[in-house]
Amino acid sequence: MHIETIPGLTLIEHEIEVPLDHLGGGSETLTVFAREVRRPGDRDDRDALLFLQGGPGGEGPRPIDLPMAPGWLDRALQDYRVILLDQRGTGRSTPLTALSDKTPQEQADYLAHFRADSIVEDAELLRDHLGIARWSLLGQSFGGFCSLRYLSTHPESLREVMFTGGVPPVGLPVDEIYAATFARTIELTERHYARFPGDRDRMRALVERCDAGEIRLPHGGLLSSRQARSIGNRLGMTGGSEQVHYLLERDPAGLGFGNEVASLLPFSGHSPLYVLVHEACYADAQTTRWASARVQPAAYEEDPTLFTAEHLFPWHLSEDPILAPFAEAADLLAEREWPSLYDPSVLASVDVPCAAAVYYDDPYVLREHSLATADLVPTLRPWVTNAHLHNGVQVAPEEVFDRLVGMVRGRV
Repeated sequence: MHIETIPGLTLIEHEIEVPLDHLGGGSETLTVFAREVRRPGDRDDRDALLFLQGGPGGEGPRPIDLPMAPGWLDRALQDYRVILLDQRGTGRSTPLTALSDKTPQEQADYLAHFRADSIVEDAELLRDHLGIARWSLLGQSFGGFCSLRYLSTHPESLREVMFTGGVPPVGLPVDEIYAATFARTIELTERHYARFPGDRDRMRALVERCDAGEIRLPHGGLLSSRQARSIGNRLGMTGGSEQVHYLLERDPAGLGFGNEVASLLPFSGHSPLYVLVHEACYADAQTTRWASARVQPAAYEEDPTLFTAEHLFPWHLSEDPILAPFAEAADLLAEREWPSLYDPSVLASVDVPCAAAVYYDDPYVLREHSLATADLVPTLRPWVTNAHLHNGVQVAPEEVFDRLVGMVRGRV
């Protein structure tokens, strides 16, 4: 344990060793890192809140100082000491390496241990290490998937659970999930072009430039038209439509344009885990078989201006030099028979207070799926809002977090 102080905050660092395979297959271990954040003078027995980050493949946020900390963290510290977890394979936890010494099958078998089920078992070992009898959860996006898994397997360890943009579907066929997210993305695409009518022609011109091989990305490769269409991923975030517009109004011939595009691409420059186990995170006792690629609507062939969002395709690996070495492993993961993530019978019987911010137009975790899951959990109270998109807790941190705390504590 190592303690540091920065203005307004005390930071306590924790590291534990965990098995790669929590089911007992092999002896390989990983290091998991977590940073505990307190206000100076907070007592050791103050209620603990574990923040489960979005992803997969996202590390815990890094606090700077209290005036510059994420707004939700400032609000959370009024009620809790906060635990920021670097999920396995991220941040200061044992990182994902190139795995170049492994065969594609060995790579796939290794990567199979980076879903919510393994992350939750890591968290349970951390809770025990910290001597916390029960803690609260705040799950953002994929962190909500981890939170629901936690409720399915260790509800006795939880005081209360708050979801933001991350109540996952339970037992829903993955093809149905991705078909629905495509439909929502088309809705947001048409809404964007209604706001910025000139962008449709700009997007068509950008696609033509990409097909002509005229735009180069920072890693040296060419921007393909299918990559360019994935800037629609930003439409799922509050302020994202404006970001897309301000990109499209720029001259694609400019030397910095490739850098600007890269900053909006959903899978470029992120942790490889985000790509490699993304679809698997939805695989509740099923096989994915590259679901997005199989269910993409025919309209995308007919209209080159339609955006994609958080939709993963095999070409995401083949067109990215960092991801290309994992292409065969990704194919094997796509054919893997994944175990179930959630237990509806347990969820139906939990007595843990839960609250969820469900964003009405969220194209990543759809409100229809979240509300169906909320019906399974008798203690889960959803708050459906169209005031924010998927990043609501980032853009309106005090509003969203304060409401969720009030809901789990019966004040709202």
